[in-house]
This record gives sequence, C-alpha cells and structure tokens, in this order.
Amino acid sequence: MPVGVPGVVLQGTGGQWQVRLPDGTTRIAALRGRVKHGSVTKLAVGDDVSLAHDATTDAWAITEILPRRSQLARRAPGGHGERVVVANVDQVVVVFAMVKPEPNEKMLDRFLVIAEANDVAARVVINKVDLAPPGEAARRFAPYAEIGYALHLTSTHTGAGLAELHAALRGRISALTGPSGVGKSSLLNALYPGVDLRVGAISESVNKGRHTTVGARMHPLPDGGYVVDTPGLREVGLWGIEARELDKCFPEFVPTLASCRFADCRHLAEPECGVRGALATGRISPSRYESYVKLREEVEGDSRDW
Repeated sequence: MPVGVPGVVLQGTGGQWQVRLPDGTTRIAALRGRVKHGSVTKLAVGDDVSLAHDATTDAWAITEILPRRSQLARRAPGGHGERVVVANVDQVVVVFAMVKPEPNEKMLDRFLVIAEANDVAARVVINKVDLAPPGEAARRFAPYAEIGYALHLTSTHTGAGLAELHAALRGRISALTGPSGVGKSSLLNALYPGVDLRVGAISESVNKGRHTTVGARMHPLPDGGYVVDTPGLREVGLWGIEARELDKCFPEFVPTLASCRFADCRHLAEPECGVRGALATGRISPSRYESYVKLREEVEGDSRDW
C-alpha cells in the first residue's frame, strides 16, 4: 500500500472523513489505527494529511496528520480539554449586515477577540450597505478600520465591495462567521456565481442555549482557497484565555499597557491605568472598552469553571 498522497480534510462524520486531493477530487477515508489511537493530535476539518490507497479494497486511509499552522478551538463537551473546530485557518471573516438584522458591535467585538486569542487575522464585512443611508456604514465602522482591521462594505444588490472581498478570499483558508440573516450565502453566491455555496444552514433556534457539537465544513473556492462554515464559533476561543491576557486581544489597548502603574492592572478601577487614560482622551472608544469589561467578566467566570 503506497503512502504519501497529500490531502486536506473537508468534513467528517462517524469516523469517515471527506478529503480533497490536489487534483480537486475527493475521497472518503478513515483514520488508520495507529494514527487514531497513537497521535496526540485529534483530526479536525482543515488538517493537511497524508493518505494511502489500498488497490485491493479500493479503501483510503489517513496515515499522518501534518503539523498545523493555526487552529480555532472550543471547549470539549463535558468541559474538559479542547476540541479543534478547524485547523490551518488563514483568516476569520466576520460578516454583519447594516440592517435586517441591525448590527451588534458587542457581538462583533466578541468575534474579533476570538480571532485575536487564536492568533488568526480577522476581516470585518458589513453587508447590505445599500439599505442604509449613503456613508452611514463607513462612518459607523470607521473605528475598526482605524484599529487596523480590514473593513469591507458590501452589497449583493449593487455589487459594491465584492471585487475587493473576492481578492481577499482568493488563495486563503477563511473561516466565515456572523449572525444568521446577514446574507453570508447570498454574498458567497454573488462572489462565485454558479457555485451555489450555502453556509449556515443549521438554524440558530435549534442550537440556541445548548452546548451542541456542530462540525465545520470546508467549501473549496473555484479560484483557489477555501471558505469554512463554522457553526458555533461564538463559543470558540474565549473559554481557554486567561483574564490577564484579554487586554492583548484588543489591538488598540496594546500600546497603552506599558503606561499602567500596576503590571497586573485589570483596567477597571485601578489608579494610573494606561487603558482608561486612553479612553478618557478618546484614543480608545467607549464601545470597545465596554466590550472589554463585559468579556472580562465572562472570562473570569469561565476561568473559575475550568
């Protein structure tokens, strides 16, 4: 049985993994026993793997999980350890709508912190900009561009921003996330006509309030790269971060941290705090600071749990 056919894992269920080969074809493969039981790394969607083919049975086996460049992980069911949702992501693409539904900056900040905590670059996409007054989206979300996040203002109706977003997805593995109803599938189908990419098919109402395990799925893009549908990304990333590291997940906070009087400053009520000093002078937005305070409370509660 020759070994060494490279592939990337698109999705998995019941121990059967769909793996894409370099020529664009897919194979169903099972983990070889020694990899399944002897490897510290648990196979995840997005993993680069080596395959072997048994010509006698026409069966494919995953013989090796290659080292990861990055990962997005969540708390494993039962609260012990982590479960990798997707491996080897190049960027998190957070999609919100300008209207219907109204964008929630606190939720946006949560997604951005998830990306920062996992050391993955992030992009902000505000869709349906044609349904708001001209310039309103650019004004409202300008602070995110000023922080340094790539900001895309898009409309599937007018085509605004689609060329730039298309270029940003090409050749990259992008984890796509955001609330339901913001037009993620419509956006992808406008970017790639005829491909019929449908993401987020699992309704939020089904999963609301539950710690469900919903697998990610990678969609190959016709001109290179992948879009990864990541249901449940809201629970990714925050559970394992220590409260004292949260401030580093707000890029605009980082230059001010050395100004804090105390090395373990929580930036809540401590005197001579660099973060609150920057807040007072307008270098940090009140909305972003409020998100930090809210997430700090959550992270401190989670750290007590685990």
